[in-house]
Formats: sequence, C-alpha cells, structure tokens
Amino acid sequence: MVEKILVQGLNCWFGESHSVKSLTLEVKENEILGIIGPANSGKTTFLRTINRLNDLNERFRMKGSIKIDSEDISTLDPEVLRKRCGMVFALPLSLPMSVYDNVAYGPKRHGNNDKKGLDEIVEKALKAASLWHEVKDRLNASALKLSGGQQQRLCMARTLAVEPEIILFDEPCSGLDPISTAKVEETMLELKKKYTIVLVTNNVKQASRVSDRTAFFLMGELIEIDVTQNIFVSPKDKRTEDYVTGRFG
Repeated sequence: MVEKILVQGLNCWFGESHSVKSLTLEVKENEILGIIGPANSGKTTFLRTINRLNDLNERFRMKGSIKIDSEDISTLDPEVLRKRCGMVFALPLSLPMSVYDNVAYGPKRHGNNDKKGLDEIVEKALKAASLWHEVKDRLNASALKLSGGQQQRLCMARTLAVEPEIILFDEPCSGLDPISTAKVEETMLELKKKYTIVLVTNNVKQASRVSDRTAFFLMGELIEIDVTQNIFVSPKDKRTEDYVTGRFG
C-alpha cells in the first residue's frame, strides 16, 4: 500500500504541556488507521495537528513534520489543507439549515453555485454516507430534526461533499446508540475504498472491528502500532495488552 501521510519526530505542546512526544508513523492510502489509548494520550491533538486545526490555539506549538503525498503541511494553505483532510467530530454538528444546505455548504463556500451541479454533489455525498435513502424525500427539512446517528452521517456527507483525500474521525460514535454506531462503521468500511481514514476512538472494540492497523498511544507516546489483529491478539508491549484487555484506561 502507498504511503499517504508520513509523520516524523512530531512533538506538540499547549503552553508547557507536552501532548505528543517524538511521534513517527505512516498512514497508508485507503486504510483505516485506528488510534486508541486512555484520556490525555495525545490522540485528538495528533488528529487536529494533521489538518492544522490546532494552529487556531495560540498556545499550540509543534516540532517535527507531517507530510501528505510528500508535501509538508506547513507549506500548505490551511484552508486548502482542511479541504483535503476533512474532519468528523465526536458530536454531530449539523448546521441550523436544511439537509440539502448542510451538504451543499462546503461546495458553495468554495465557489460552486451551479444548482444542477450541487444537486449531483449532494446526492452523491449522501449516498456515500449511507444516508440518501433515509432523507431523499426530506432534503428541505431541517437537519436538526434527524436522529443523532443520521446527523453524524450527515456530517460525514458534508465532509465528503468537498471531495477530501483524507477523513479524520474524532470519536464519531461516542454519543450514538449501537444501531447508529453500526451504520457509521459500515459507512467507514465503504469509504476506505476511496479515502484514507484516521480514526480516534475510545471504543477498543470499534477499533478491532474497522481498523486495518491500530496504534496505541499512552501519555503522548506511541507505544505500539501494528496490524489490528496483532494488537488485540498478540501485542508486543505489556502496556498495550493491559489496555486492550481492560486492565486500565
């Protein structure tokens, strides 16, 4: 598999707090890399560093490098980078507008105002997010009337509408019931055919179900990264074994 993201010697701080420590790893194209670990392990900090969302915090600083397709993200315009690296957050953040306008919002911001073209983008994105058949007859209804699971898939569709290369998921199922979680996971598995996915999750079972490889973070450090089955069946580090078996965290 081709390397999509290359992280080398990454260190992240918020003020004096050292959140990510000497992180080196790669993310392969069209894989789901799961990232697990207890709270305050640097998982979300790492995720938000990939698309430079942490740059919005004046206390944030970093050393090291992150490259996407061999391009250092520090040389890219943040707006362009965030279009290439879409992000889905823990809580569904539907905009207070219609289902249609939620999905069309990104393309419109990037200058696409062609109605026919937007119709095609919205339908394609909703289908990719496994939501089209549930909302096609109420595209003009408020997105806020959808269930939590539907709103999370709508957020996925909104991300897909701007045609990213990478999708960053930050605990996307933390507030969802098991049925909604299963639908989101099914959608992720379908999406990896076209996208590279980095999934931060506190649910180790979710990582075991959907991730091709899994990385275990602890107190800002990468303890172990391997094929998911190896992480859960025969981890090399005792701390990984203790975490995935529920002995701590």
